[in-house]
Amino acid sequence: MQYILMDLDGTLTNPKLGITKSVQYALRSFGIETEDLDTLTRHIGPPIKTGFMEYYDFTDEQADLAVKKYREYFIQYGINENEVYKGMEEFLSKLKMAGKTIIVATSKPEPLARQILKNFRLDVYFDDICGATFDDNQRSRKEDVIRYALDKNHITDMSGVVMVGDRKYDIEGAKAVGISSIGVLYGFGSREELKTAGADRIVATLDELYDVIMGYR
Repeated sequence: MQYILMDLDGTLTNPKLGITKSVQYALRSFGIETEDLDTLTRHIGPPIKTGFMEYYDFTDEQADLAVKKYREYFIQYGINENEVYKGMEEFLSKLKMAGKTIIVATSKPEPLARQILKNFRLDVYFDDICGATFDDNQRSRKEDVIRYALDKNHITDMSGVVMVGDRKYDIEGAKAVGISSIGVLYGFGSREELKTAGADRIVATLDELYDVIMGYR
């Protein structure tokens, strides 16, 4: 594989604290109190608006307001409540040395994704950073982000592309576009979730991920 598309949350970094506390803050504005942050990890992966509508039966208008409240906390605090997975910089460096083209494809708004990767000094490893639109929800589904990344980077040979992610949304988005996918187990999705979604390969560690990418056929 020449082109490696990588999810951000749960794949490159562990955003658990920042995302769950941002969701907690947003829900509190609706009178919903959630003390156990672990129960909010289900919001890591899908577009934030989708999660509010799916898990709390919010209307479209309520979900938009919840996203605004979420971002109030996230932009001020949550963006920094994040950490890079151990060994990630070495992993990315090895891929670059091997001549791979690495592109971030995330459902997080693109300006925030760029800021996070810049803060961690990981942006230097990526040929492009592609994410969702910020306010209009025109590009939030993983399928839409992947298509955007492919079009923007003039990639037409789908046989040379693989999507790497930790949730079913990454796998389903890849399948919708017609590219291969690798599910990672060190993030927030289970083996069952990734297998059911149709991941072509599932790996547990970064070392295993590197070996699969380098030997992918």
